[in-house]
Amino acid sequence: MLTSQRDLFDIPRDICYLNAAAWSPLPIGAVELGQAGAAKKAHPWEIPEDFGRQQFERARAAAAGLINAEIDDIALISSVGYGVSTAAKVLDLPRNSRILVLENDHTAPVLEWLARAEAQDLEIETVRPGDDHDWTSALLEAIAKRAERPLALVSISSVHWSDGGLVDLDRVQEALRAQGAGLLIDATHAAGVLSYDVASLDPDFMIFPTYKWLLGPYGRAFIYVAKRHQGAIPLEQTSYGRKRVQAEDERYFTDLDYVDDARRFDMGERDFFVSMDVASYGIELLQAWGLDRVRERLEMLTERIASGLAERRVPVTMPRADLRAPHVLGLGFPNGMPEDLAGKLAEHRVYAAPRLGRLRISPHVYNDETDCDRFVEVLANVVQ
Repeated sequence: MLTSQRDLFDIPRDICYLNAAAWSPLPIGAVELGQAGAAKKAHPWEIPEDFGRQQFERARAAAAGLINAEIDDIALISSVGYGVSTAAKVLDLPRNSRILVLENDHTAPVLEWLARAEAQDLEIETVRPGDDHDWTSALLEAIAKRAERPLALVSISSVHWSDGGLVDLDRVQEALRAQGAGLLIDATHAAGVLSYDVASLDPDFMIFPTYKWLLGPYGRAFIYVAKRHQGAIPLEQTSYGRKRVQAEDERYFTDLDYVDDARRFDMGERDFFVSMDVASYGIELLQAWGLDRVRERLEMLTERIASGLAERRVPVTMPRADLRAPHVLGLGFPNGMPEDLAGKLAEHRVYAAPRLGRLRISPHVYNDETDCDRFVEVLANVVQ
């Protein structure tokens, strides 16, 4: 099993940080890369001509490797919301059709469609799980049901951000193929821990940022665009999205045809000297460790916490292990979450996040068994 990687981070021993699902700390090596990037911007005359392209392709290749995509199918973007807006411009959804979203899903895979619903005559249907938080069964039921409007798209997070509920994407995609509907995946809380293979899954889009589980900076994200959509008009119109628009040429607009792959969807102002290599560094660390080993370690940590809470008879509930992601634990409180619980934990230098009435526990590779046991002890003393 992968051992704790705490030594690679600047985390004091008395800090118990279990909030990777909000912000992950940057590894020390990533901080150094960010400082080097800032120094390059301070002396722009020293930047090699090919420096930007090397940064872009390093990051693109790292992101592609996470999900078994081809490098040409990855675009560099700023956020998941940007990616969903790109997908909304690309997709020609039939009028009088419906889109499925998850109840209380994060804003990105939901709000874009709500904003377009009236103008495009779309019905946005919210999928609600049962008390067991079985998101997959609820989705399959919604996909299979007979409705007046045909199903056009499922736009969902693959791991629910608030309760850690896990969606079985293979089963969902199989059901969608039978109806000819599309699939957009917000993999924010999966990429870097769970192994995805877009070559076999074949979603229309998969989008993920770097600032959570990928140990990277804010403002960096990636979108996988299936080849069947790569001929569409991108969200932004950039010089590098066209085949030849270069300031060095005597004629500026030489060839306005779009480039032939997902690079046409790269965001404007993608030249982030400070953060681009930082994003690549975190992903490359995860790939070097191996996602299966990362998942195994995080599953061990969440299971240790779950077992410890049960042994101490702490009055909390959680989704069944087979229905939740291995790295996120959503603790419910039958009598309601104690007031200012996160603040009371922080007084003991223990950090977790209240989310929709639950306390979300999200360890990463910098956590160890000591963190788990300490959390259980502190929570038990605070709650009981």
